Amino acid sequence: MDRVYIAIGSNLNNPLFQVKSAIKELQQLPNTKNIIISSFYRSKPMGSQQQPNYLNAVISLDTDLPPNVIFKYTQEIELRHGRIRKFDRWGPRTLDLDIILYGQKIILTTNLIIPHYGLKERNFVLYPLLEIAPMLSFPNGVLLKDKLIYIKKNNLTLW
Repeated sequence: MDRVYIAIGSNLNNPLFQVKSAIKELQQLPNTKNIIISSFYRSKPMGSQQQPNYLNAVISLDTDLPPNVIFKYTQEIELRHGRIRKFDRWGPRTLDLDIILYGQKIILTTNLIIPHYGLKERNFVLYPLLEIAPMLSFPNGVLLKDKLIYIKKNNLTLW
């Protein structure tokens, strides 16, 4: 089994319900078992600030499903939750599920980039990830905790 980390976010239509419901659906994926779920975090939206703040979490799962199948399931869950994809990339949404890591694999396809392209710049993903995987290393060997220490030491922001 591979360990997969999925970031969860919502800022529309009762975000707490959206996030909790998505977690339940992810826990029911075939050939998959839940490992741990982070606390829930509030974050300011990327892009336009004329939208509600987000509720975020990260879940880790162990799975025998290949990355493209996990991706298909996350897209289906988003659609069931009323996700509408628009031209506004950073706009509000009922549910956003991003596969941020899949074991130590690096995947670059038309539809799927793992590790997630924005992973190392998003505190609303990094801090929940640190909570559930404090010894995590990225596929390039950099430790998650070292990345966050560097950011804090240099007084950098992640956005």
